[in-house]
Amino acid sequence: MSKDRYGLDRIDRNLLSLLSKDAKQSYSDLGKAVGLSAPAVHERVKRYKSSGRIKSVSAQLDPTMTGKRFLAFIHVNTTGWGKSEDLMQITELPEVEEIHSVTGDTCMILKVRMESTQAMEALLARLYALPEVVSTKSYVALSTYLERPVQAGVTDL
Repeated sequence: MSKDRYGLDRIDRNLLSLLSKDAKQSYSDLGKAVGLSAPAVHERVKRYKSSGRIKSVSAQLDPTMTGKRFLAFIHVNTTGWGKSEDLMQITELPEVEEIHSVTGDTCMILKVRMESTQAMEALLARLYALPEVVSTKSYVALSTYLERPVQAGVTDL
């Protein structure tokens, strides 16, 4: 079976896709789905973990059930470009789920999730307390239509 430029064959992609949807599946069930024995699936999963393809296995929490139904994206403009030690204090804020350095008319985009608009106001105050933060633009999500982990499948063009 041929491998793609990332060293993955069709079975690897199928297994990774199944695992990204439900990592609790047994090796036996996964094997039936892709046409391998349970031990062969186990070996592949061990290889994915040791190579770093699978970074971790964790529980996906329901934001509403954990009191964090308020989702927003904050565009942050800074005095410089790149990550400084001061700016990386943002990683310590539990409301911040993702931080992206981007091109365009802003420096960084933060994905944040919290309880309320008051919590958002407090988070913005903490951001503005950082010396490199010049300005922000906030976008509150009204609805989320799709949210999923990285997909192993490939879209054929």
